[in-house]
Amino acid sequence: MHTPIQLQEILEKAIVEIVYPKHPSNLYEPIRYIMSLGGKRIRPVMVLMAAELFTDECVKALDVALAIETFHNFTLVHDDIMDNAPLRRGKITVHEKWGVNNAILSGDVMMVESNKHLSKVDISVLKQVLDTFNLTAQGVCEGQQLDMEFEQRGDVSIEEYIEMIRLKTAVLLGGAMKLGAVVGGANQTDADLLYQFGENLGIAFQLQDDILDVYGNPEKFGKQVGGDIISNKKTFLHLKTLALAHGDEAKSLTSVDFDQTEKIDQVTKLYNKYEIKELATAEMDQYLTKALQSLNDLAVADEKKTQFRELVQQIMERDR
Repeated sequence: MHTPIQLQEILEKAIVEIVYPKHPSNLYEPIRYIMSLGGKRIRPVMVLMAAELFTDECVKALDVALAIETFHNFTLVHDDIMDNAPLRRGKITVHEKWGVNNAILSGDVMMVESNKHLSKVDISVLKQVLDTFNLTAQGVCEGQQLDMEFEQRGDVSIEEYIEMIRLKTAVLLGGAMKLGAVVGGANQTDADLLYQFGENLGIAFQLQDDILDVYGNPEKFGKQVGGDIISNKKTFLHLKTLALAHGDEAKSLTSVDFDQTEKIDQVTKLYNKYEIKELATAEMDQYLTKALQSLNDLAVADEKKTQFRELVQQIMERDR
């Protein structure tokens, strides 16, 4: 089996070798740009890792991995437009560089490119691959829609929040794992177990993201601490505190007129008072346990699962 780093190298080489049309340049140059910005390529790496559990030829899943990476970057282009974000991975975002209309069209073409990659898989698994990908892609869009709707609502429940992050973040990890398994030749049971592994890992990852936004080391985490607090984002921590807070305490959570430093301080004190970090960590650990149980239940040799356990450890120990 290849190591994750070796799989990253295979992916980077394949991405560089993708040939996009030259004209219209303002349609295809943004795609080359966003695909070249790099990142850890976790999702496509997980496609190839899943495939290697069942086949010695991970290249069988390379087109699926490219489809997942192209789709993921498509969502980033459109998310940046919706968030009016100026930077992505430290570089100017596509809509800032080429304009919103060009960015929308380039994103649309990236969805087409994803399907073009998928169409290259073996005909024996093509329908299952397309069905899984389409369900995954639709779920991500549903999650983004819910996230936007939550910004306008004051009655979001923790259950609704978990469902939103399941769709927006976790189903793509689950879908990537299942797609790799299917192309690698897994049976339905093992493919479904890998989906559950990826989905529960994705939920745990997002809950950890919520925690690190408040309690993380900004140098290690790479984000402003307290950003979710400043934007009144309805994270698990925010919603759990609302459920436990008394009297005027909730006002500091939802206020819109505030000094940023003061608000972060006040809300963090509330989180500490109600031990929200500990409650969020316990919730996160529940989903991580579910993920690892699905991995344990896979009908493959235990030594083949070692790299997955190491990857989970790397993902979940960003600042712990």
